[in-house]
Amino acid sequence: MAASSTRKRLIQAALDLFVSQGISSTTTRQIANLAGVNEVTLFRNFGNKYGLLLAVIEESPAFVKLPEILRRSLPACDDLAQGFQAYLQANLQLLGQVPNLVRSLIGEADQYPPENRKAIGQCLTAANRSVAQYFAPAIAQSDLAPVLSSEQFVAVLHCLLLGYTVIECTTEAHQLWSDRDRFIDMVAQLFLRPPADQSLPSLSLPPPQVADLPKPLVHDILQAARKAGIQAHALAYTLFGAGLLPIEVTHLQRVHHSSSAQQQLLRVVSPQGRRQVPVNQWIAGKRYGTPKSNPLTKWLKSRKDDHAALFLDEAGSPLSLAGLQQQWQQWVDGLLTPDGLPPTPMQAHQTWCVEMLMRGVTMENLSILTGQTVAQLQPYADRARENVALEQAAQLDRKPTSTSPAISS
Repeated sequence: MAASSTRKRLIQAALDLFVSQGISSTTTRQIANLAGVNEVTLFRNFGNKYGLLLAVIEESPAFVKLPEILRRSLPACDDLAQGFQAYLQANLQLLGQVPNLVRSLIGEADQYPPENRKAIGQCLTAANRSVAQYFAPAIAQSDLAPVLSSEQFVAVLHCLLLGYTVIECTTEAHQLWSDRDRFIDMVAQLFLRPPADQSLPSLSLPPPQVADLPKPLVHDILQAARKAGIQAHALAYTLFGAGLLPIEVTHLQRVHHSSSAQQQLLRVVSPQGRRQVPVNQWIAGKRYGTPKSNPLTKWLKSRKDDHAALFLDEAGSPLSLAGLQQQWQQWVDGLLTPDGLPPTPMQAHQTWCVEMLMRGVTMENLSILTGQTVAQLQPYADRARENVALEQAAQLDRKPTSTSPAISS
């Protein structure tokens, strides 16, 4: 028992020092001192520092439970775009907390014995498989499924994330991206935006099937958001009133909002360019204020901070996609769509697009407002026509004419 306790203390001490000051800057004497044993005991158990590093990788909970740690920090992956963004944030935040360890693992890699490099590879493989299981249900329902398996998808994603971390931890003053959020935006645009020639698959645009929400359900969600607070109400109002993708909402800044007596606008900035989108006060047949007085303007007027972001999390930082998803789940708790599923933030975008078409906006103009091509918007047009047909059929029953013949069965 004592030997086991000593081994665990040495492994933990090594991990703490590797993380705080790097592998190359850590000596076996420092590790032994922190563990409260003599250096001979370390050599007897592990042979040398690289033997101890191997034990850290193979036995330390920080490495062994890495897949579990990553998955525990993520929301349910019902929508690939949302899970994708949440994982980017969680992964880079985790790697950003251990820059010295990353630098050392890379800088000394040529000095490691083969068993160390093999252990690192096995650790990455285990993490890849675990995260692939997280993404698998959403990938199976996306346009990516015929091209990449979930493990291939996550492997490519991990290459990008590790490459980012290597560059951030080993270089200074590069101009590849301005900050981590900008890198995340670039990767998201790469995966979530279809290329102009449509030769590569899109994860979420266009959706494989449009599932706009019924009017009563939309109002229930907005009502639940109103009860959650003034910012929550403004956030839900923006999702349903402007039709932006969830990722676009999280990148909005206060300067992107403008309003007059006639209209309220949001300016969207993305790698594809800039566009303006109206924020509609009429949502699902009900009016939510005026262009100058509505949930969004009330939220802005209540702000006492000087942060540039339009929406903030509880810590006062810009709202992330994971944070948006978390709030949405609180609003829709206990609510189900006609398909018997919990509503998703993407369905707010779909509902807005369908409503715009039903209210007379042309496909060409909706393309300008959304930044999507007319071809990508075709499923929304099909759904809008279906809704119009259903409404007309229902009106015939509500307004019978005296000349309408009865049809017997």
